[in-house]
Amino acid sequence: MTEKKLKVLVVGLGQMGKSHAIAYHTHPGFEIVGLVNRSAPTLPAELTGYPLRTDYAAALAEFQPDVVAIATHTNTHADYAVAAIEAGAHVFVEKPLAATTSDAQRVVDAATAHNRKVVIGYILRHHPSWTKLIEESRNLGGPYVFRMNLNQQSSGPAWDIHRSTMETTSPIVDCGVHYVDVMCQITDARPVEVRGMGVPLARGLPAGMYNYGHFQVLFDDGSVGWYEAGWGPMMSETAFFVKDVISPNGSVSIVMDQGAASADINAHTQTSRILVHHAGLDANNKPSRPDDWLDMHGEPDHQGLCDREQDFVYRAITDNIDLTRHMNDAVTSLHICLAADESVRTGLAVKL
Repeated sequence: MTEKKLKVLVVGLGQMGKSHAIAYHTHPGFEIVGLVNRSAPTLPAELTGYPLRTDYAAALAEFQPDVVAIATHTNTHADYAVAAIEAGAHVFVEKPLAATTSDAQRVVDAATAHNRKVVIGYILRHHPSWTKLIEESRNLGGPYVFRMNLNQQSSGPAWDIHRSTMETTSPIVDCGVHYVDVMCQITDARPVEVRGMGVPLARGLPAGMYNYGHFQVLFDDGSVGWYEAGWGPMMSETAFFVKDVISPNGSVSIVMDQGAASADINAHTQTSRILVHHAGLDANNKPSRPDDWLDMHGEPDHQGLCDREQDFVYRAITDNIDLTRHMNDAVTSLHICLAADESVRTGLAVKL
């Protein structure tokens, strides 16, 4: 821990922005110098004492932060990140990194040119259960079948958040980047084709937007995967959380506790158990090895994961961690999900 605290400007105070700000508030290596939000937010007690501004560019000049944390709408991410980098700050930016692949690459290029750190909000990379899922899946060996979804029966404030997000970003892009990133970490293969479909199940969505989407991605090692995301009061609570990885040698699955609700934000990241199934058979064609159940109770909750993520930001800066692979992976996962969105809108498969 360095003696001098890193000065942080937090931009965007929605659900994730507040959680990240609380993480900075409690971390001994950070000092929040200002908060930025376009409208007057309702803040938790921990954050009420910090200066609040509405103009990002003016706040960047006023506070001259060491770190800028960006949790705004996706279409602002690239411009805000590049402005922070050019002002001399390191950046934490929520996923997706940008609204287009070219804008995502623009952020990476700026970080490289100015020797600044950029950490993207892939919160599952800081989750012990998800790192265990990746480890166990890689131990099985490919090719793989990935079966993943995260649907949310949202209403009230959660549905307001989703409708706001869909002003710029579809569910399969906003959430899909997490799970495509997991697929890519497991297989290390090159994605070659994406096929997508979507349906606007809700009234009043922006033209061309949909609140249910599903896509398939094909890899050059023969692996295939699908991801499904649906938001809204019409979504089913049945099988809303599926996380399976299957290989010729068995499978690895996250198994939720009974009664988990799709609208509970902790259910989006917390796991209960990991089931490792082995495909080997004995001479009688019966399983030669029992399944392994890995108990993951006691894992960090949503705020705990945000705390871990911002501690990684601190260590990336103070320990000069090489983030080249981290940034490139973020561009790749975004490219796949944007191709899925293109496939939804055109009705055609997209070659990568």
